[in-house]
Amino acid sequence: CTVIFTRLATRDLHKPISILFCNLAVSDLFTSFSGFWISMLFITNPDITIFGSQDMLAPYSLYTTSILSTIYNLVSIGIERYLAVAESMRTRFRVARNHSIAVVFINWVLAFFLGCLPLMGWNCLNAESNISVLYSPFCVNYLVFIAMPNVAVAFLVPLFTYLRIIIILRKRKLRMQACGQATGTYKSAETQVARTSISIWLLALVSYAPFLAGVIFDAANQRCHSELYPGVYIFRNCTAMLITITCLGNPVLYTLKLRALGARLKALRGLWASRVRACAV
Repeated sequence: CTVIFTRLATRDLHKPISILFCNLAVSDLFTSFSGFWISMLFITNPDITIFGSQDMLAPYSLYTTSILSTIYNLVSIGIERYLAVAESMRTRFRVARNHSIAVVFINWVLAFFLGCLPLMGWNCLNAESNISVLYSPFCVNYLVFIAMPNVAVAFLVPLFTYLRIIIILRKRKLRMQACGQATGTYKSAETQVARTSISIWLLALVSYAPFLAGVIFDAANQRCHSELYPGVYIFRNCTAMLITITCLGNPVLYTLKLRALGARLKALRGLWASRVRACAV
């Protein structure tokens, strides 16, 4: 909420990347709300979160929708940051506010469609053969369909975009060295990008890898609830806690670090343009 209110109240922050930051904060907020809803259901009636019921479809679907929206926002931010430093200033100008708004709309439509499929009928309330033991009343094939591609996207796309940013900065540093220019600023920016990228990737790994492992375990083991209780369900609850904790880590990584990083990269673009002209002369 602090991220949302701060960026809406500060005119200087009304930029395309700020729209993505606000949308990421909204996704994290929905994740927290839906996680709190599930927690209250677990406290009042733990059996329905283990054996599944109609009451669990809505909170689980909202929770899945929020997680998917968060993943899509993380990917969108990584792509926007890559476009911000790639090639030239012309590439940066292609990312306008209308583009960010369109990306936000597409992210939410896709997240709602995929997350609410169980509410549309893809659930196992009346099908015991394919029911998920960990996430009843979801179906195992639905969880595999959701988890596999989206977790892969959450890992691979940010890894690619931030690695490309580091490579671009390193190439420009080498060009500055060829022109006899100082490269301390580029080295500092490259170090900051590397640290931020590692933090972002590790946060995604810690958050989503246990959930993916749970889905794989659920699909590979056809056992009764009593055989898995309580250890596996404790692991399931821990995975939900890790995903919810991500809602606290995202504002720190994306709002604080990338804001300073964006200012540094903007200064680097101006420095790069002036030094290239000087080198050409």
